[in-house]
Amino acid sequence: MPSAFQFQCHLILIFLAASKGETRYLEVRDAGEDDPFLLLSEDLKRELSAGQIYRRSLRCIDMLSIEGQFSFTADQPQLHCATFFIGEPEELITIHYDFVNIDCQGGDFLKVFDGWILKGEKFPSSLDHPLTTSQRYVDFCESGNIQRSIRSSQNVAMIFFRIQQAGNGFTVTVKKNSNLFPCNVISQTPSGRFTMVIPHQHRNCSFSIIYPVVIKISDLILGHLNGLFLKKPSAGCAGVGDFVELLGGAGLDPSKMFPLADLCHSFHGSAQMKIGCDNTVLRMVSSGKHINRVTFEYHQLDLQEPETRKENSIEEFCFPSI
Repeated sequence: MPSAFQFQCHLILIFLAASKGETRYLEVRDAGEDDPFLLLSEDLKRELSAGQIYRRSLRCIDMLSIEGQFSFTADQPQLHCATFFIGEPEELITIHYDFVNIDCQGGDFLKVFDGWILKGEKFPSSLDHPLTTSQRYVDFCESGNIQRSIRSSQNVAMIFFRIQQAGNGFTVTVKKNSNLFPCNVISQTPSGRFTMVIPHQHRNCSFSIIYPVVIKISDLILGHLNGLFLKKPSAGCAGVGDFVELLGGAGLDPSKMFPLADLCHSFHGSAQMKIGCDNTVLRMVSSGKHINRVTFEYHQLDLQEPETRKENSIEEFCFPSI
């Protein structure tokens, strides 16, 4: 059975599909099509291409993947609400408060979180984010007009809010900004191709795919000799300084996931791995001494397909949890 994490993440992605005008999400998933996240509806694309601002009301639990102006007005006390924002891997998200009418003194709140958080698990993890956890929260009731625009550090962000008085609410404008060197990313789709580059920076970057997947690394440049190493209790890449690791687990936080394999050295070719976990993460650790780069592609794992072993293919993981 799907885990609670899978259910919650897929629920979020259903909201994403709905925000794109895609109403066949569940049907497409059951049919096993490769890309359930279809293009925006033609009417919406024409509206956006005409230079108009896309506007709509927010639900208590909602998902946004496009720019526009979005409003929430409570029709009854709303105590536990959140809106998830997601962009393309190379995009950052800016949230600007246009209008806010909430009762901060009465217990209402409106907070932006730099990243995503589900059941206490964060993406990016605390190990991979440039800010402390407390700095990643921006509380409107504390900052007020001082900070009306907040920009994310990656392609995802979210807001939490509680509004107890009917008629109160807020309006935000969401814009996307380009990110030359994307670091931490949550994929909108179960398949794709991506190149992660860390140019002489001491930082850790994670690419998260909230699906069981087959992932194939085709190019890795770390400034070391050729080689591919599985993670073992007595071995690994921790002492190398620059490496890529594959992680799998049932939650959102990469730091709480199980390490599956380490890639310590540069290679050109193909290294493939089937990961049947609820969440798959490719994480690059960089010392800042090199320009590190990894290119990989991924597609959703079909658990019914016959087993075919390929050269440089690593054993499967997490299948008992599916």
